[in-house]
Amino acid sequence: MKTYYHYKGVLHVHSTYSDGQKSIPEIAAIANELHLDYLLMSDHNTLQPKMDGLEGWYGNLLLGIGSELNDAEDKNHYLAFNIPKEIPFGLDAATYVQRVKEEGGFGIIAHPDETRAHIKAYPPYPWTIWDSQDFDGIEIWNHMSEWMEGLTNWNKFWRILHPRRSIHSPKKETLQRWDALNEQRKVIGAGGVDAHGFVHRIGGVLPMRVFRYKISFRTIRTHVLTKAPLPKDNAQKALQLIYEALRHGRTFVAHNLLGDASGFRFFAQSDGQRAEMGDTLRGNSNSMIEVQTPADRVLIRLFRNGQVAGEHTGRKARFDITQNGVYRTEVWRGKRPWIFSNHIRIQNAEHRRT
Repeated sequence: MKTYYHYKGVLHVHSTYSDGQKSIPEIAAIANELHLDYLLMSDHNTLQPKMDGLEGWYGNLLLGIGSELNDAEDKNHYLAFNIPKEIPFGLDAATYVQRVKEEGGFGIIAHPDETRAHIKAYPPYPWTIWDSQDFDGIEIWNHMSEWMEGLTNWNKFWRILHPRRSIHSPKKETLQRWDALNEQRKVIGAGGVDAHGFVHRIGGVLPMRVFRYKISFRTIRTHVLTKAPLPKDNAQKALQLIYEALRHGRTFVAHNLLGDASGFRFFAQSDGQRAEMGDTLRGNSNSMIEVQTPADRVLIRLFRNGQVAGEHTGRKARFDITQNGVYRTEVWRGKRPWIFSNHIRIQNAEHRRT
């Protein structure tokens, strides 16, 4: 059995290089304080912080720099990572998604199904070109997007005071879309915080920082399993290990408010073979899936092709698999979803012959 190394981090963060409120060294210091292992920046339409030498290790934190791309209508936001140079602004979405791929990078669609109309200054920024075959993943959960979509005149003060508690779950339509896409090809799921450190003026006068970076970093985290430990003496090699895990889908998303999800595991086995998230298991008909969680009395749901295929309450669960399909799992604590795995594809030999 292969050994993998677990790291927890945060994606989709903005600095003063675009519309964030703090510098990258200041943001890295906050992430270090919270014991994050990695942080991926994504300022809008720029790689200038990377060119300025700000990518690398900050104490125990590995910081990577990508870019959030968008089209002329400010739609189709795309988090591009591991690209060697800037993608020119002004391209249509299909073109810059393809360019990221051609440059050897990978990309994650940001807030894909965003809908809101009650804040004129912050219109929705949805994804519209679903016929593209070149994007690598989607944000299945975006902290800022969910918070703003749920904001009303009646609840805004409560949500301002409780920015972590006021987010509950990914959008149902996003999860359904993600499952449907994975029946056609691998599309990885990630979580984003969309952190800017925004200041909101209560009554238009009193300034209050609603989404301090420290608050955002304690919400939606994306955990990865790398093939080797991150080398402290080589930041670029370490980043490639993080990027490879994300691109492959060896990753899961968790809401840290409900607890540290670091002990979570989701894998499939058949005749001595083992498949992790992002893998395809080509075994015989006696396949099984195992889920391990770091908490007692949680609800574990197994999904096959987007439909619930089994449930179990407890710290661990085992499911016998008799059908081909794409499988993922959700873990719930009480009435709130906590962990979302990426998919495993199962293709049993017996079923492939029929």
